[in-house]
Amino acid sequence: MKKVVAEGGNSILAYAAAFFVVAIWGTTFVQTKVLINAGLLPEEIFLYRFVLAYLLILPFAGKRLFLDNWRDEAVALLLGVTGGSLYFVTENTALIHGYCSNVSLLVCTTPLITAFVMGALFPKEKMKKSALTGSFVAFAGMALVIFNGNFILKLSPMADALAFAACLCWTAYSVLMKYIQPRYGTMLIMRKVFGYGVITIVPFFVSTPPNIELVMEGGAVVWANILTLGCVASMLCYTLWNLVLARLGTVRATNFIYLNPVITIIASWLVLDEKITWMAILGAILVLAGMHRMEQKR
Repeated sequence: MKKVVAEGGNSILAYAAAFFVVAIWGTTFVQTKVLINAGLLPEEIFLYRFVLAYLLILPFAGKRLFLDNWRDEAVALLLGVTGGSLYFVTENTALIHGYCSNVSLLVCTTPLITAFVMGALFPKEKMKKSALTGSFVAFAGMALVIFNGNFILKLSPMADALAFAACLCWTAYSVLMKYIQPRYGTMLIMRKVFGYGVITIVPFFVSTPPNIELVMEGGAVVWANILTLGCVASMLCYTLWNLVLARLGTVRATNFIYLNPVITIIASWLVLDEKITWMAILGAILVLAGMHRMEQKR
């Protein structure tokens, strides 16, 4: 009986942590937009946030330099690429060259694609048909939130391909994390993710080095957003997400990404004074209804 109660309490904490992480990540689009408006490039923003996250996690990650073997070290490198440098570069480049609605819609197909991939690779993670129906309902609601009354869906082959690549990156990150997670501590894994993320973003600065002066002279707004992205959205949230994946399972945890656009549009309304339409409200209701069905029918 005590074990059941303890597991229930742990599950509640895992759900709370998942919601917290997605709520924070939902605001990062707004924070990134503020920093871009201040003159920073997307690659620079990623570099600063991951360097800061790496420095913060060092005291908690131990002194161990390498993992047990070259294969695990290669997986750690891939985690830094798929969950870090390549993911952010593909997503942000897509936003620059394409329509925001297209990019958001493609990136947020991650839960569906992850569910299919995980179901094929790990039978225990396979969703039931009824739960899959809930996932499609949540996806439809998420689409309504993204469009928010402005239905613009035009083809932009390069941008759409990059957005879909970002989606595949996060799916790969989730699968790779499931592979390596049982054998190493969370802090060590995350130190590797942040470290390899920083290393693999460096080539993007070969022709144009990061403009440090812009940050130094950016004032309180720039510093506050960089610190929040590095300390909270990266170091804290990535670490919590790793624990959520272990507790809830990859598919169930990834479904929380459907909430991301809902949080983003609320943050945009509060910070950027963007409007929220009836379509977005209906979409938010569908997202919650779909997620509820997924949890009831697993």
